[in-house]
Amino acid sequence: MFKFGGFRAMKMLMLMLLLLMVFLSLSLVSADEDGFIGVNIGTDLSDMPHPTQVVALLKSQQIRHVRLYDADRGMLVALAGTGIKVAVTIPNEQLLGIGQSNSTAAHWVSQNIVAHYPATNITTICVGSEVFNNLPNVGPVLVTALKFIHGALVASNLDRQIKVSTPIASTVILDSFPPSQAFFNHSWNPVLVPLLKFLQSTGSSLMLNIYPYYDYMQSNGVIPLDYALFNPLPANKEAVDANTLLHYTNVFDAMVDAAYYAMASLNVTNVPVLVTESGWPSKGDSNEPDATLDNANTYNSNLIKHVLNQTGTPKHPGIPVSTYIYELYNEDTKNGPVSEKNWGLFDANGKPIYTLQLTGSGPAFANDTANQNHCTAKEGADSKMLQAALDWACGPGKVNCSALLQGQPCYEPDNVASHASFAFDSYYHMMGKGEGTCDFNGVAMLTTTDPSHGSCQFIGSDGMNGTFLNSTVADFNSTSSSSWRGRRDYATVGVLIKVLLGSLLL
Repeated sequence: MFKFGGFRAMKMLMLMLLLLMVFLSLSLVSADEDGFIGVNIGTDLSDMPHPTQVVALLKSQQIRHVRLYDADRGMLVALAGTGIKVAVTIPNEQLLGIGQSNSTAAHWVSQNIVAHYPATNITTICVGSEVFNNLPNVGPVLVTALKFIHGALVASNLDRQIKVSTPIASTVILDSFPPSQAFFNHSWNPVLVPLLKFLQSTGSSLMLNIYPYYDYMQSNGVIPLDYALFNPLPANKEAVDANTLLHYTNVFDAMVDAAYYAMASLNVTNVPVLVTESGWPSKGDSNEPDATLDNANTYNSNLIKHVLNQTGTPKHPGIPVSTYIYELYNEDTKNGPVSEKNWGLFDANGKPIYTLQLTGSGPAFANDTANQNHCTAKEGADSKMLQAALDWACGPGKVNCSALLQGQPCYEPDNVASHASFAFDSYYHMMGKGEGTCDFNGVAMLTTTDPSHGSCQFIGSDGMNGTFLNSTVADFNSTSSSSWRGRRDYATVGVLIKVLLGSLLL
């Protein structure tokens, strides 16, 4: 006989199951909403690494999201079983055929997606790239191409696992500051309106390529470099949207919010922005003075922290904007200015172009293949500044520089650059490789090459973990005139205070 107690127990069990389902649902939503950092993999290299080498580099750097500019079979096979989430691309030259033929789209999906999924964790299909700018004559069939590709995914029962969109250049957004006044180039509205409706109906993102470097270069001094690089700004230097009173501290956020406002002007408010390309070149022509290693390091390091710290934008605080960095390798066969060839994090041999500063950002790649960074004197650095920094490190910096004395293992070669490298590296490891501890007013640099030589073994070579020698940090403003080698005082080292302040304020 069915008893009330049994009904009550079953009701309680059903309630508990319902709560469990809600909890799991919320957990999945939360996981999906976490921002990620990925990397684009271009192939315009004279000596392109083998796909297995590329994947080995990705795994060593804990890079979990990549975007390919095609659907190369070798790469897709090499990525199988890694769990790395992959965005593949239909090249622009294939769009016209796909946009005009449903069967061509179905064949493409069969050959390039179904043949590799789920062994290769394909999550996204980018239909073309910056079509409005690069191939405007294909614009009229762009949305049809997206629909045909999506239809092929539906037929393969993969439409929930794999999203479809198309990357657009931020230049399609006009009057981008203040963001609240931004709108899309009206000439493209006949394509953009159905595109946004497609993204809305399929739960896909608006893919946007954002390059603050070009915004800065083309602003004729209106955009401050720090504003482009995510560097901290005093409150009175922040850009304010007069319509919303929102404060903007960097170009990236302003551009993302401009995209949101531009979509809102077309009555679309629930399509998220996914940044498919962003970065900064590490080298440029003579007319590109701000394409430097330091600026590339600063921009990409700050971008990664900005995304992974779930910062969001002023319009959508706390909602991170997932971003693919442009790009994994320097592409030496690219056409155009020197900067076009120097956006990479690594060279073709997998050697870091520079080492990102990601302290406190969790398990993110730091383009350091061995996790054994060293801090050395920067090539071509001013010898007087090197000497001042060396004096500080071996004095107030509390580095044990006895190995540099005459007759000791690291005395030879007896030059300021060699001795400074030993002192810089010792200080860097002594301070736990903290952010800002390898700068020394710009005369130091990070490298993965072990600078040890002969019997002179640098501290990081022994796998030692740097620690603070005591609970107090040396004062960079010290005016003490003692000098460990007696060559000169280090009063000028007072200018290095910004390094210490930078590391303490992060």
